[in-house]
Amino acid sequence: MQNDLQTPEEIRQHIWKELGRASRDRHHAWRTPVLATAADNGLVNARTVVLRDVDAALRTLVVFTDSRSPKVSEIGKQQAGLFVFWSSRLSWQVRARVTLSIQTSGPEVDAYWQQVSQSAGARDYMAQTAPGTVCAGAANTAGADTGTPHFAVMKAQVTEMDWLELGRGGHRRARILADGWEWLMP
Repeated sequence: MQNDLQTPEEIRQHIWKELGRASRDRHHAWRTPVLATAADNGLVNARTVVLRDVDAALRTLVVFTDSRSPKVSEIGKQQAGLFVFWSSRLSWQVRARVTLSIQTSGPEVDAYWQQVSQSAGARDYMAQTAPGTVCAGAANTAGADTGTPHFAVMKAQVTEMDWLELGRGGHRRARILADGWEWLMP
């Protein structure tokens, strides 16, 4: 793909096209980005999440999570986050600065839960214990449903992207803002 895309708008459109594909294609490299958030102790927590939905027009990314997850309380205190996407096929890294929000109820959450509740993944949001709970031995959550979903939708409003394309003939890098673009040194 090196240098096939020349203008900022072509690159921006291709990034959002790939993000959209990643939300639907479980084999796409961007399906499981790393999300970094600020922890309560002033440190940074980073974890792999699953990209579930994308709205290019609104510049939003959607991830599902257990409402009891530590990241939910972190986001309640500090809404800034950073997604890191890497694709060896594209030789692209995209770092997306985002403002995060958590939704645990409402029509949108209900619609997403309706989709998830029909899948095997539904039990991930119905476990008796919260993610990260200390346990005595190897955790086995099979059959340990509460019957009540602890389902939450994490929405990420993209405020800025740092795009890096690696190539044998040289690298290209740019900062993409909602209403602008800057070429950067690689």
